[in-house]
Amino acid sequence: MALRRWAGEFAGGTVATAMATLNARHPWSHNDHFHSWILANLPEHRRAALDVGCGRGELVAALAPRFEAVHGTDRDEEMLRRAGARCAGLPNVTIDGRSWTDATGPYDLITMVAVLHHLDVADALAEVRRLLAPGGRFLAVGLAPPRSAADHLWDLASAVTNPVIGYVKHPWPSTDDPVRPFPVQDPTVPLDDLREIVLDVMPGAVIRRRLGFRHTIAWTKPS
Repeated sequence: MALRRWAGEFAGGTVATAMATLNARHPWSHNDHFHSWILANLPEHRRAALDVGCGRGELVAALAPRFEAVHGTDRDEEMLRRAGARCAGLPNVTIDGRSWTDATGPYDLITMVAVLHHLDVADALAEVRRLLAPGGRFLAVGLAPPRSAADHLWDLASAVTNPVIGYVKHPWPSTDDPVRPFPVQDPTVPLDDLREIVLDVMPGAVIRRRLGFRHTIAWTKPS
């Protein structure tokens, strides 16, 4: 966080202001950006999938042609409304606001995009492990506060590349009204601590830092 504060105050804040203006002109969704990573890492068996915290339903809709059944859950009523509208024509999709931990499974895929830091990590991972079918896969995109030197360097790299990625994805200045944001909660578990928790519950999981202030977690339940 110290590096972020320094960047915000550098040159009287003019650099940070200019970066914020540029980012606003060429916006991109850091979460949606990783949907392609999820789709490229799907499990072999594709019967049922669960997207926890499905938001507006973009990932659920993308998974629908690839699975026999897809279930999306979210606690936010507006997100549920948007997801329901987006997936209304998909007969193998269900969207509801029930607790995902009440599901019985088994699922061949469970996804969480910017969700795990809202939950008790160890408990949530244990539930994921319970709900996954043997050979099923857990794919998560998460956030963690920077603590180590490596964390801060990746933060800096994300800040520098953010407008570049935005320009590539959205080269023309945006004239759209801002989309209602997802419910936000600041992450509290640094990546090194998160890695220990994940590997304790899911031995062999692969955790990687990513640009866009994100990291990914991939784990396949042993058969």
